[in-house]
This record gives sequence, C-alpha cells and structure tokens, in this order.
Amino acid sequence: MLALLGPSGMGKTTVLRLIAGVMTASAGVVRVGDVDLRKLKGAERRRLRAGEISYIVQGTWANVLPFATTVENLWFAQHGARVQGRMPPWEPHELLALLGLSQLADARLAELPRGAQQLVAVAAGMATGPRLLLADEPTAQLTSTSAFNVVQLLRHISSELGTTVIIVTHDHVIASLLPRVVTIRDGRVGADAIRGEEYAVVDGSGSVQLPPDVLQVLPPNTRVRVVRSPGGVELRSPEWEP
Repeated sequence: MLALLGPSGMGKTTVLRLIAGVMTASAGVVRVGDVDLRKLKGAERRRLRAGEISYIVQGTWANVLPFATTVENLWFAQHGARVQGRMPPWEPHELLALLGLSQLADARLAELPRGAQQLVAVAAGMATGPRLLLADEPTAQLTSTSAFNVVQLLRHISSELGTTVIIVTHDHVIASLLPRVVTIRDGRVGADAIRGEEYAVVDGSGSVQLPPDVLQVLPPNTRVRVVRSPGGVELRSPEWEP
C-alpha cells in the first residue's frame, strides 16, 4: 500500500494514469506484474483494465451513477469485466458484506452523504476483483472522519483481500496513515518514507532531491563539497570549512 504525496502540478496523477494504462509512457518502462504496458494494444489494455487494474478517478460522481443504488453501481462496474470475458470473484451483495458496507446496499447514491458516496466509489472500484487498485485523491473534500473511513476501507482491501493499493494525495495527514509514502517534487521522486522514516532518493541521473528543511541550509545553486566518510557521504558548504 503506497501513497504518492505532493502538491498539485507535480505529476502525481500522470504517474497514476500511466500505471492504469490510460496514458502511454514516452520513455521508460511501466510494468504491472510482468506485463509491459507500452507493448499492449488497445484491446489488450481494455482487458487489463477490465480485470487486473481498477482506477478510481478524482471526484465521486465520475466513478458512480448517482441515480442508482449501491448494488446497481457494483453490478454496472462488473459489466465491463463480463463483456471482456472475466467473471468477477464476488456478487455485489457478497462484496459489500466483505467490505462491511451491507447497510448501504439498497441506498441511492444521490441520497447518501458525501463520505458514504466515496465508500461506494471505492467498493465499485473493487467490484471486478482487481489485483491493483489506483485511487486519485479519494479523500478530497471530505470531513476528517469521512476521510479516515475511506482510508480504513482501503487498508482493509489491501490487508484482507491482498490487493495492491496506490493512492494520490496532497494531504500529509492522509499519507501518514499508509505504510509507505513517495513524495513527488517537480516531477521527480523527492523522498521515500517507509513506516514513518523518510529517505532521500538517488535518481537515475545521480541527482538527489534534498528535503525542504535541508534546502533552508543548502538553498538551490549552493556549491557543496561531497566528502566520503566512514558512515557514508557528507555534503559540506565551503563556507563551513576553515
């Protein structure tokens, strides 16, 4: 389970769309399991998205039918998989029971509060039994309680159903609830935090994006001396040296 964290415009949603197969990478490789997405044709991409990958886009209404009930939304979400020859692993009522949402089964989405609507959107994303669930800002515009409930549902999906979950968020509090957080800065990986411990990342070009608090000491365009030490590597400003 992973959060992609960062402010708007840093490339988080683009990464999610590349993983979902909605966009094609102009360089590099995107693999889901052992499948290289760039090598897939249109029909193959549609089959993959109908079963293996589920993408919850930003905004609840973009993922559900507001005039339909929860069960009807799950059935509709499964229809595409059936057309592609993939049988979903659960009937709608069975999935709602697994997710602890049976009480919402016959409710029309337009009549539900926003937090419950988003829970249904997540359930619809799981309706096909995907191995990979992608969610773009799933807690945006929710109260703190509703946002926590959505994250708890995603955690349940990951731990109990074995689904890989990747969410995009700009909310540091939401990101901190996940076991791994990758921070995107200026279109690059700026940091990788695992269970609360944050690491800087050396990218393919050998560059390192320093944490914001370090940039206060070493602002952009500062010349630094790279010094090997027994414990690793030190960055020293010439101003600090005698």
